[in-house]
Amino acid sequence: MSCATAPAPDELAVLRARVSEQAAEIAHLKLVIAKLRRMQFGRSSEQMDQMLGQLELSLEELETQRAERGEGPLDDTAQDERKKAPPRKPLPEHLPRDTHEHLPAQCECPRCGGQITKLGETVSEMLEYVPASFRVIRHVRPKFACTQCDTIVQAPAPSRPIARGLAGAGLLAHVLVAKYCDHLPLYRQSGIYAREGVEIERSTLADWVGQCSALLRPLVEALRKHVLSATKLHADDTPVPVLSPGAGKTRTGRLWTYVRDDRPAGDETPPAVWFAYSPNRRGEHPQRHLAHFKGVLQADAFAGFAPLYLGGTIQEAACWAHVRRKFYDLHKAQASPLAAEALKQIGALYAVEASIRGKPPELRRAERLARAGPVLVALRAWLDTTLKQLSQKSALAEAIRYALARWAALTRYTTDGHIEIDNNAAERALRTVALGRKNFLFAGSDAGGERAAAIYSLIGTAKLNGLDPEAYLRHVIGRIAEHPVNRVAELLPWKVAGELASPEPQSAAA
Repeated sequence: MSCATAPAPDELAVLRARVSEQAAEIAHLKLVIAKLRRMQFGRSSEQMDQMLGQLELSLEELETQRAERGEGPLDDTAQDERKKAPPRKPLPEHLPRDTHEHLPAQCECPRCGGQITKLGETVSEMLEYVPASFRVIRHVRPKFACTQCDTIVQAPAPSRPIARGLAGAGLLAHVLVAKYCDHLPLYRQSGIYAREGVEIERSTLADWVGQCSALLRPLVEALRKHVLSATKLHADDTPVPVLSPGAGKTRTGRLWTYVRDDRPAGDETPPAVWFAYSPNRRGEHPQRHLAHFKGVLQADAFAGFAPLYLGGTIQEAACWAHVRRKFYDLHKAQASPLAAEALKQIGALYAVEASIRGKPPELRRAERLARAGPVLVALRAWLDTTLKQLSQKSALAEAIRYALARWAALTRYTTDGHIEIDNNAAERALRTVALGRKNFLFAGSDAGGERAAAIYSLIGTAKLNGLDPEAYLRHVIGRIAEHPVNRVAELLPWKVAGELASPEPQSAAA
């Protein structure tokens, strides 16, 4: 018999009101999150990412509380939303299945004791998680002796990713992805492994990361050549705090990203991203990186890029997302109707892009000239007229001057179907770095920044090509030591995608 007492009517009313209030708050948070996600643009979205994280944590806590009580929302709005929710998706077919057959407790009919026969079966599936586990792979090499000359015959020892190292390719790939993709510093990984009964010192993990970086360096160089052989690139940079030995503080380094991705223009050339590290943000660094590049460079208004455009071999394409962001910030802060009008016209440009994404360059160019061209003419006239009516010291005037000063670079995309309307491809590539920065706090040295750039390049390119970064690195690390260095380009992500579709050999999963 249960000793629990039913709540009093007043208490029940309070509980119902509380649940209803929380359900309404959940609906509001979902609306705000969806709105913020639509407004996310590039690097300045890092603060927005933080806001989104806080909101999602709040939403997570409210939904957890609701589930803990075992109660659904009581308000009509929330119930309607639940009714409209899409049906549950089936579990992925590629996941392995373990079948557990549940037989009746008795082999006879519980009613009459007669013999029972199978009519069919009811199958239901449950998604389960089996924790990752360490495994020791024993390589046994029997020795054979010739019965006539006593010659000893034995198979050669299998190669190791790290000479005389204990770590297999799978473990090394896991450490790299955990650090650079899942943002787990090495000391945290060491603690996780210790809980699983395997003591691996942080210094040992650091040694593995360093040796893997050296092992993968030729592959990163092949990736760099592929990226810089393009005729159009997206470029951007982001700060990286770097530990300054003896100073007790950090200094600011930079990670530069260069993205080759022509898929929006219907090109099937494999996309790729190359990261480079520098100890500061001087313009000499991108000028050195792009010294032999020829084509269109889509980037922000960083002055360090300007010398690249002087020779005529590199054309500048500016970013409409940066222009839009300036007007959006003004509209958000001041509810400015003029900023709203600018956003409306820029939105019309993006509507054209949405309809031609993935189409051939010739079609994109024709559609842009026909549909975006008149919008740009009207927008330019509006900007010129509006600027004359504003105080030249106002933030809105500054936003307008930013657009007008780069008008030729902003409109270049309309005459070339290969060029994008914005630089979001590069800014998306930097999001992983921004997330990692929050966890790592700083890079240990300039050399650490260069290692991070190399691994980010491989992980980012694997993602762009639809590959699991850990599976890709496991495959590469298990083979690159024995692979001819003059054919290392054969290990680039899109080259091995077909091999990753089949299960890895057991020895590579150690």
